[in-house]
Amino acid sequence: MENEIFDVLIVGAGLSGIGAAVHLTKRCPGKSFAIVEARERLGGTWDLFKYPGIRSDSDMYTLGYNFKPWTARRAIADAPSILTYLHETVDEYGLQDKIRFGQKVIDASWSSEEALWTVSLQHGDGSLSSVKCNFLHMCSGYYSYDEGHDPDFPGKADFAGTVVHPQFWPEGLDYAGKKVVVIGSGATAVTLVPSMADNAAHVTMLQRSPTYIVSRPGEDKWALRLRKFLPSGLAYLLTRWKNVLLGLFMFNLARKKPAAFKGRLLEMVREEMGPDVNMADYTPSYNPWDQRLCLVPDSDLFDSIKSGKASIVTDHVERFTKDGILLKSGRMLEADIIVTATGLKMLMGGNAAISVDGEPVDFSQTINYKGVMFSGVPNFGMTMGYTNASWTLKADLTSEYVCRLINMMDSKGTPIATPTLPAGETMGTEPMLDFSSGYVQRAIAQLPKQGDRKPWRLNQNFPKDIINLRHKAVDDGVIVFSKPAAVTAGRREPEAIAAE
Repeated sequence: MENEIFDVLIVGAGLSGIGAAVHLTKRCPGKSFAIVEARERLGGTWDLFKYPGIRSDSDMYTLGYNFKPWTARRAIADAPSILTYLHETVDEYGLQDKIRFGQKVIDASWSSEEALWTVSLQHGDGSLSSVKCNFLHMCSGYYSYDEGHDPDFPGKADFAGTVVHPQFWPEGLDYAGKKVVVIGSGATAVTLVPSMADNAAHVTMLQRSPTYIVSRPGEDKWALRLRKFLPSGLAYLLTRWKNVLLGLFMFNLARKKPAAFKGRLLEMVREEMGPDVNMADYTPSYNPWDQRLCLVPDSDLFDSIKSGKASIVTDHVERFTKDGILLKSGRMLEADIIVTATGLKMLMGGNAAISVDGEPVDFSQTINYKGVMFSGVPNFGMTMGYTNASWTLKADLTSEYVCRLINMMDSKGTPIATPTLPAGETMGTEPMLDFSSGYVQRAIAQLPKQGDRKPWRLNQNFPKDIINLRHKAVDDGVIVFSKPAAVTAGRREPEAIAAE
């Protein structure tokens, strides 16, 4: 309804947005809020993608919320199981009436005079409306739902078969008995290949360069054993921390001893595939964790290759032909279906236009504050997960911090909070994400920067962020608390109240 005013508006009803709503309900019980979701269903990624085998690429003991134990048997869960978990969360916390489906944020304009955001929404029928809020929490993810990264391969129009992008998988696509080529080597490709291999005539994973691939049990035996003797909440907590600390140890080891870590990962591939494996197909040119490792549950990708149902080819596309793909090497890959698992297109804030007091915000010129907010942008938070751990670990902490900030504004009687760079000082900057993955590098120029000192730097470290976001003082002398601009003698003057 037009002219509604909320304390908080959450954008996105996926894993992040539902979690943010629960934290707000628990920690700021008096606050009014709504969730706007561009699509007609909740679930975000887990409802959008329909390709065969869609599953988590992290364990659900860390991808699940810190307030709701994951109780299903499988730690590496498929999309339907994750959607069930999300719907249970909505039901348990009574969020059904808070979600407004089919409402896409087009732009958001901040007014310091009102201490409010005016958010323009486009409905499914094309009509427009607007709402206002004091705090805008963007939980819309990091990629475009409308388009993926889909290179224009030469000769694409000549191909007589079907070309599919995983983000837009057609319902009822029949690949039984068909020759399938999956272009890509990331998480989507390594999920698709074994999922399609049982029914297809053959599936080929065509990669320009290899990715580190690691097998992990689909079930966490340690977690299942703990559940037999401990309450579910405690078993979940212990398993969660076991996985967090193990993951952090492995990441730090990879960064400190990249050659040794790389050697061990490749040795694990040999153990899976046998002594005759062509290691050139499994040996990346970069160090471990310069990009995310690809997790495969219960060796499913390796098993499909060993069975002969699937194969890996490392080469470059010369052009599509009527019957398949001609490679740079001159080799021909015959195909009935080509799947372009070529990646995502990153976006900031769902591509909405953001402005502050009439001035457009160019996020590439802002500096991240605590991995949540941005320099010079008041009352605005954005959930971005870790590159080296599960998304929800950071999402939970982000939501907790937003709640702490809102409560601090209330206690000070100052409805505006703005991360403010130190006056008169030079702040060195570098890219927000130190990650060589293609989807990051394609968007790096449009992303915010990070600074050369705390709190303007990202941790990419869950235990450090617990201290940073859950325990360190909100009123840190960097974020400036203020009241709306007052009209005095015919002109506006900000009544800034510097953080004590």
